Amino acid sequence: MPADDPIAGAMQAALDEGVFPGAVLLVRLRGQIVYHRAFGLAACLPDQEPASVDTIYDLASLTKPLATTTAVLCLVQDGRLNVDTVIQEILGELGGSAIGRATISHLLSHRSGLPAWRPLYQRIAERDRAQPGFLGSEGAKQLALEMIRDEALLSPIGAQGVYSDLGFILLGFLVEELAGQSLAAFCRDRVYNRLEAGALFFIGAGGAQVGGPANGPVDPRRIAPTEDDHWRGRMVRAEAHDENAWALGGVAGHSGLFGTAAAVSAVSRCWLLGRLGRESLLSPGLVGRFLAGLGQAASGSSWVLGWDTPSVPSSSGTRFSPQSFGHLGFTGTSLWIDPVEGLEVVLLSNRVHPSRKNDAIRHFRPQIHDVIYSEYVPGGSGES
Repeated sequence: MPADDPIAGAMQAALDEGVFPGAVLLVRLRGQIVYHRAFGLAACLPDQEPASVDTIYDLASLTKPLATTTAVLCLVQDGRLNVDTVIQEILGELGGSAIGRATISHLLSHRSGLPAWRPLYQRIAERDRAQPGFLGSEGAKQLALEMIRDEALLSPIGAQGVYSDLGFILLGFLVEELAGQSLAAFCRDRVYNRLEAGALFFIGAGGAQVGGPANGPVDPRRIAPTEDDHWRGRMVRAEAHDENAWALGGVAGHSGLFGTAAAVSAVSRCWLLGRLGRESLLSPGLVGRFLAGLGQAASGSSWVLGWDTPSVPSSSGTRFSPQSFGHLGFTGTSLWIDPVEGLEVVLLSNRVHPSRKNDAIRHFRPQIHDVIYSEYVPGGSGES
């Protein structure tokens, strides 16, 4: 390993300290990939397997911006949706409920009043025991919709920001209702195929690829495992780590997407170009609207529509500009984009392998972003 590569040094220190078994890091600066390396292991149990730049990771909540938010923007761009529409106008089952009056914008910016999370999978799995095959079925989705519908709101709609998986599960259902196809298929046809990002896909029941260039079995050897899950009774590999996404059949608005760092960067680049006002798959005007911080002042939240922005402290470190946007994934993934410097950083890892109890990545994320910024934007305009 070159002694003059501080990025590699920081990544190796993370491996030595057990932050993750391995990772892939991709950095793009002003349109050019300047760093793309794999470190450590994709799997440490039951056998050691080295990571490569082509390793596919469970992206967890990167699903929210890379799939659901992008799909919603495309529906708006195609004239099929307005972000000011209340969700019960599209999902009629929510009519008369408290959450039914939330707009698409409220859900995207985590200002709907919904709680962060509920173990929807437990009731779905219970039903599956009585009705084998219920897991991942349309009935499972309907049950999840009903459970979210019946949730009491933590605060009035729009009053404050609370990061919520439940809101994005509803957005996933909304995309499917309007598109007339699964979230996975819509993202494939409308976004990923056009960006040549075929290595972004969901994995459905039985390990079948959903939404990739060819629906069919996925080679689990290409996919980094996540947790040794006592509830499922197995090492989770080539299936969604998130229990709610798994119970919904692997395709959900909040989690379930898999991909390589290069594929993630293809969607990242599309958003950055839109933010810079340049032509891309996404309308620059709409990208600007999604990233404009609608409602931020009222809610005191760092969330814009589908994306987070730097706060203090931030996983993006201390030097990314206030105009930056990004997102994290529970499994150990992240994406941060600084439009001021044209900097994109994709970090994919499986820090939950073999246990989610390892949260050392919280301290590492800001450190690696500061190192990268220092290497590629010395004296840059980023502010803490």
